[in-house]
Amino acid sequence: MSEHQHGKKSHPASIPDPYTPGHGSPDYTVRHYELELDIRLASNRLQGVAVIRGRATTRLNQIMLDLAGLKAGKVQLNGSRVSKFSQRGDKLVINAPHPVGKGEDFLLEVRYDGNPRPRRGTWGEVGWEELRDGVLVAGQPDGAPSWFPCNDHPSQKASYRFTVTTDADYRVVCNGRLVEHRRKSSRETWVYEQKAPMASYLATLQIGRYTSFGIPGSLAAVPINVAVHPALRLEAERGLEQQRRMMEVFEDLFGPYPFGEYGVVVTEDELEIPLEAQGLSIIGRNHLELEWEAQRLVAHELSHQWFGNSLTVASWKDIWLHEGFACYAEWLWSEASATLSTRLRALAAWRKLADSPQDLVVGEPGPEDMFDDRVYKRGALAVHALRLAMGSEAFFAFLHTWTRAHRHGSVTSADFFALADTLVPGLGAAALLRPWLYEKRLPPFPAPRP
Repeated sequence: MSEHQHGKKSHPASIPDPYTPGHGSPDYTVRHYELELDIRLASNRLQGVAVIRGRATTRLNQIMLDLAGLKAGKVQLNGSRVSKFSQRGDKLVINAPHPVGKGEDFLLEVRYDGNPRPRRGTWGEVGWEELRDGVLVAGQPDGAPSWFPCNDHPSQKASYRFTVTTDADYRVVCNGRLVEHRRKSSRETWVYEQKAPMASYLATLQIGRYTSFGIPGSLAAVPINVAVHPALRLEAERGLEQQRRMMEVFEDLFGPYPFGEYGVVVTEDELEIPLEAQGLSIIGRNHLELEWEAQRLVAHELSHQWFGNSLTVASWKDIWLHEGFACYAEWLWSEASATLSTRLRALAAWRKLADSPQDLVVGEPGPEDMFDDRVYKRGALAVHALRLAMGSEAFFAFLHTWTRAHRHGSVTSADFFALADTLVPGLGAAALLRPWLYEKRLPPFPAPRP
């Protein structure tokens, strides 16, 4: 189902996005991706078929897809072979044999192959990555085209079906629910369906010599499954022993978990930071420690399922709506787990920011600084300031309404301020948060309203 089908507000003006120039097209929306991939691990070879169901938002003589480092070999549009298509940089440009009218649906099939590799750019290497023994995909913010053709922008949400065939004795993990698994001689095929609308950067593929176990919960609880190398299983069970409790705490504070299941992939490799995907978190073996620095990251990634995956920014400039909330979720978990109070976590962050350069506008940080730690910490302090101004009871009621009203949709800071003011008349959320989000100078540590 597309974002339009869920009745959510769309933000077509967000493309082109200066944070990821050249990515995405406002000329059409994708309703569904069906990806059929054959992957040879030893040679890192991918053969793919992408079937894309889209709808034109303007008259289309050309359809432009994002595809980086892989070569399209055959294209069909609405069942007819396309004779004219070309690749220019990271764009696949398809000349429609017959124009697609505004508002019309279309069916596009792209056969492609190559040796996928990460995209190198402003944020280092993102996208497809070879592990010592397997594959990891980390798509944020522009890595999706490294493994499939797409309309690559966070506002462009679609449902997905992944059919992945690879070497036997490896486990494939993708977004959504595993609906089929079969083996034929030395190959195994895994089929996943992600029915909830998903931004392309949140699509993921993980391959490794993984076993799987579930984290216990009641019959009504969200299924939580962990994929991990057998040698790390006991370590993973111990390091993720609080995962169920985290889910319960966040559901209480933020509202119902927005997807059908949650998964954690633990790689054999050490990772610099954990990675988010819709319905999944990917962590390294080095993130299984019980100390706060590891556990806060586990909590951070889980909270992104609400803030980032279900509610996804319409443009990257509002990334504080993802990272500020995920950082604040760390502090909330700190208090819930009797580690340190939310206030003390906030005060420590404020003191660190006070000793840091105050030259960044976190509500519009620019592409080079969108993942700067100050966006996370100061964004979280903005959330804390709002909570103090509202009062905790009204604040958490607001979060429940926020996550419910925009479930599986696209959001902006303006949407956030407007809803806060609707629920708490006279609050003036935009003015209240302006010093935190849109001024460089750090405001005084927030205090409760008298």
